[in-house]
Amino acid sequence: MAKTWWYVIAAIAALTLAVTIAQELGEPAGQAAQAQQPQHPQHPQITRRGPAGFPDAESTGVPPGTRLTVVTGDQTFAKDGEVVEGKVFHGFVVVTARGVTFRKCVFRGGATTDVRPLVDTEHAEDTVIEDSEFYPASPSPSVDGIWAGSTKIYRSEFRGTVDGIKAHTGTLVQDSYIHHLSWFASDPDQGGEPTHNDGVQAFAEQTGVTLRHNTIDLSTTKDPNAAVQSSADDLRVEDNYLDGGACVVNIDHTPLGRPLRGQRVTGNRFGRNSAHECPILLSTKSELAAGKGNVWHDTGGAIPSPEQHD
Repeated sequence: MAKTWWYVIAAIAALTLAVTIAQELGEPAGQAAQAQQPQHPQHPQITRRGPAGFPDAESTGVPPGTRLTVVTGDQTFAKDGEVVEGKVFHGFVVVTARGVTFRKCVFRGGATTDVRPLVDTEHAEDTVIEDSEFYPASPSPSVDGIWAGSTKIYRSEFRGTVDGIKAHTGTLVQDSYIHHLSWFASDPDQGGEPTHNDGVQAFAEQTGVTLRHNTIDLSTTKDPNAAVQSSADDLRVEDNYLDGGACVVNIDHTPLGRPLRGQRVTGNRFGRNSAHECPILLSTKSELAAGKGNVWHDTGGAIPSPEQHD
């Protein structure tokens, strides 16, 4: 009998120790500290699937089962060629170096009243982001997903920010999923008017922004502006599923005051959830260098010719 009770006591002690270790693995250890987290679940709060053959919550972001390490506090990456893998960033990330790669990371940011993105690569070169997720811990009118320059983004998911991506020169977004952005009734950056949500916004004086085989679905967002809003030269929008906005794609020369060069919108499938039943809007000095193969997703029929006005 004494041996039996000894085995029971030993089993209880072992179980208590295992529970304590498991709890410690899931907790960050303080400012700028790192701690192991349990394996990453696949988007437990997102049940929406994209159209067949296009990226959605199942095919983008951190693969399920990936072990992640929590990093707290704002981080700056200034070492050329650094590879960062399997991190959850609770803080804002800035990249200033050349050739930094992020793989299987989650970017959460933090509470802020400043206008800033979860990740800023505007002043870096040749940044690569793969199989990662951008969704804010504290959504606000001030927080975007990424301000990207000279950056390649693959198989990544954006949700919960005001804009998904603000794209500068040399940005490629491929096989990624942008959806369920956050709308606010008052945005200081819009003079107190509601937020001006865009899936991707490419700016004037920028060039070479490519969007290839993504799902950019702003039918999931209240009163959005556009899935794609661009004033950049040499824009390529190729083989995407696009939906939502006043017009789904809005190409606008007016910030530059001159015609835009090299606008190519080809092979895309469009949803029907634009406010003005308008797949593509061109400003009066904008024209498409290529515009073939754009169809309605539900029927496969050709979309109407672009509307044209300022």
